[in-house]
Amino acid sequence: MPVNRKSIMNRYFFIVVVLLLLGVFVIIKAAVIMFAERQYWQEVADRFVKENVTVRPNRGNILSADGKLMASSLPEYRIYMDFMSGEKDEKRRIKDQQRRDAALKDSIDSICQGLHRIFPEKSVAYFKRHLQQGRRKKSRHWLIYPNRISYIQYKEAKRLPIFRQSIYSGGFHAQAYNQRKRPFGSLAAQTLGRLYADTALGARNGIELAFDSVLRGRNGITHRQKVMDRYLDIVDIPPVDGCDVVSTIDVGMQDICDKALRDKLEEINAYVGVAVLMEVKTGEVKAIVNLTKGNDGKYYEMNSNAISDLLEPGSTFKTASIMVALEDGKITPHTLVDTGNGVMNMHGSKMKDHNWYKGGYGEIDVTRILEVSSNIGVSYLIDKYYKDDPQKFVDGLKRMSLDQPLHLQIQGEGKPNLKGPDERYFAKTTLPWMSIGYESQLPPMNILTFYNAIANDGVMVRPKFVKALMRDGKVIKEYPTEVINPKICSDSTLAQIRTILRSVVKNGLAKPAGNDQFAVSGKTGTAQISKGKAGYKTGRTDYLVSFCGYFPSEAPQYSCIVSIQKPGLPASGGLMAGSVFGNIAKRVFAQDLRFDLNSAIDSTANPIPAVKTGELEETAEVLETLKVPLEERIASTNGKEVWGISHADSSAVRLEERKPKAGLVPNVIGMGAKDAVFLMEKQGLKVHLSGIGRVRRQSIPPGSKAVKGRTVALTLK
Repeated sequence: MPVNRKSIMNRYFFIVVVLLLLGVFVIIKAAVIMFAERQYWQEVADRFVKENVTVRPNRGNILSADGKLMASSLPEYRIYMDFMSGEKDEKRRIKDQQRRDAALKDSIDSICQGLHRIFPEKSVAYFKRHLQQGRRKKSRHWLIYPNRISYIQYKEAKRLPIFRQSIYSGGFHAQAYNQRKRPFGSLAAQTLGRLYADTALGARNGIELAFDSVLRGRNGITHRQKVMDRYLDIVDIPPVDGCDVVSTIDVGMQDICDKALRDKLEEINAYVGVAVLMEVKTGEVKAIVNLTKGNDGKYYEMNSNAISDLLEPGSTFKTASIMVALEDGKITPHTLVDTGNGVMNMHGSKMKDHNWYKGGYGEIDVTRILEVSSNIGVSYLIDKYYKDDPQKFVDGLKRMSLDQPLHLQIQGEGKPNLKGPDERYFAKTTLPWMSIGYESQLPPMNILTFYNAIANDGVMVRPKFVKALMRDGKVIKEYPTEVINPKICSDSTLAQIRTILRSVVKNGLAKPAGNDQFAVSGKTGTAQISKGKAGYKTGRTDYLVSFCGYFPSEAPQYSCIVSIQKPGLPASGGLMAGSVFGNIAKRVFAQDLRFDLNSAIDSTANPIPAVKTGELEETAEVLETLKVPLEERIASTNGKEVWGISHADSSAVRLEERKPKAGLVPNVIGMGAKDAVFLMEKQGLKVHLSGIGRVRRQSIPPGSKAVKGRTVALTLK
């Protein structure tokens, strides 16, 4: 049979044409996909096929010394609704849209009621109006609730009708944020540190920045893969969560220091206040407060003033000056200086004592010089023995490491500035003024480290903010105590200065820092704040008032500095900073059970505690439990109340019964709040309390007729 060439050619031609048309179609379709539908297919690819996806680890926690959570990363969410989710095909999209609109219409009430239950500040009507507005606008990313929400709130919202469906069916989706939270609010906020809004950028300051490399952990890698018709996230490299950082901060002590300082700043309208509490032997910073007055008049942690502020320390520096002269054998605690009438010419400039207008202190010894913080006494001695060789005095200060930076665990510390005679502006007046805390700049933390060394038998240790790193509850690294200077002075000088510092609090200007329960040692400071080139006398004068010391004097456990910058007079280191120190010491003493009461109690103090007025049966029970001697035991009353007062002498507590008279306002002076309120309300009176402690004043005099419903104001202190 002959071959029909024409027929074969026609067939080949047809096949070629079909293939060409198919090729053209493929090219056109590819072009449409590449350009016209690029965005859509890119979204599909992002949904289902992802390679080398970075998985961020959980940032480590910052813990207090006693294990409390001080900073932690918790997820927060913003929730959205996509009203256009579904198929790309127009017909199917319309069908899906109609189905979703119908479902939303049927479920709108229950959805809005559920949202109102989760977010009660927004009404059901608000959510209904808000969602319907988003549906009309056909928004793909409609914000359902204006604020970030917690993980628990997100999970509750995810259980609501429609919201429980997948993002592609229901349209509900969320954007996650890794938010840093501090359970104790602003306590030690500047020291703990802050993160940038985008936590991926890391930390800005404090412990968060200093230990960022261990807190942040290590990123992981995943990819998206289809397995048995399901897309799964396959882990290539698992993320490694950050380590937990154990700080030295004690939450209770931090709260004590914050409240004591904040109250004083508000009282005297100060600009800046610093309080640092440090454990003597270890250098662990148990509390650190940096408060700055904001534009609204309230105080906030804005700067790391305790470690960064370079200010002339004033009279707290006199301790170092006297120690140099003691160590060099120039003086003894009994060396006499005639301070005259409180004004002395010092190389053409007038050196004044704070009481010059009262006629000065006359002739006093070195101990008394520090007790009353005599400028003339200190500057006269240092000028007398070191004016011909000022470098020897400076060397003495350097021998005690006062010129050395502390190299702290956190960034931002200021470098001490001590002048030397080889410098350009070292004049004849520099040495005497330098000896009383001017012409030099030191951060408060450096002053505290120096006084801590005095308390620590002359051993200067580096302040510490972090004590350990932990992973999965196990310590993986500890930070031991570091010694800066093994001996800042001889034992004889140390014994002499410790005796003097104790006397400063007991007999000198620092009495507000002391108390009756245990002995305190330390030194006050009051200094004008220089305005740079403008000096001290241009415009309004600002002052730095401070107190630095340690307690208990015989067996020091803690050292503490309080430093306050305030406008104008009055300015008193003892009354202002010293009183804050006293409040801190008493409250820390009451909280810390590690104190040995026998070694802590001042031998000259009364060991019998002061007892509040009140119900005597309960008072006697408490005193007997504490083994406090009672002069006379209250006879059994079969559960009836026995009211009265107490007297404490050197050997025992005496309880004296005083029965309240019916119908009359009782005398509640000296009682605690509980007993005072009970007695007043028993007479039908209403009570308004202010302050803490014992009742010091009552607005209605005792013995007055008790009118039911009348309000009596009780002031406690």
